[in-house]
Amino acid sequence: MTIGILINAAFFMFMGVSALFSPKFVVSFVKFTPETTDARNEVRAVYGGFGVAVSILLIYAAYSPSLKNGILLAVAVSLLGMAAGRIVSSLIERPGHWPIIFIFMESALATLLLFNIKW
Repeated sequence: MTIGILINAAFFMFMGVSALFSPKFVVSFVKFTPETTDARNEVRAVYGGFGVAVSILLIYAAYSPSLKNGILLAVAVSLLGMAAGRIVSSLIERPGHWPIIFIFMESALATLLLFNIKW
């Protein structure tokens, strides 16, 4: 498994497991407090279940040559979409420092995946 895929898999697994067991921690960076059962459910689903699933998919990609490029491209484009959404949001209203950090982090993670694609 290449280091870029491993870094991405570890990031998504950490985010996912953290969200499943401590939804408040994952969103505390942006001062969002999931105070209702439905809000915690949403954090566990979007950050937790999705993060763990992407991590497992990335690990699978590392050992599945026929699917590797498609999986890496899909995850990279998803990460770039997240970063683009943050950029659009920052043009509408000024974000705090964490969303800016996340733009660079998501872009860097996407770049690591894109370098692992055999074009």
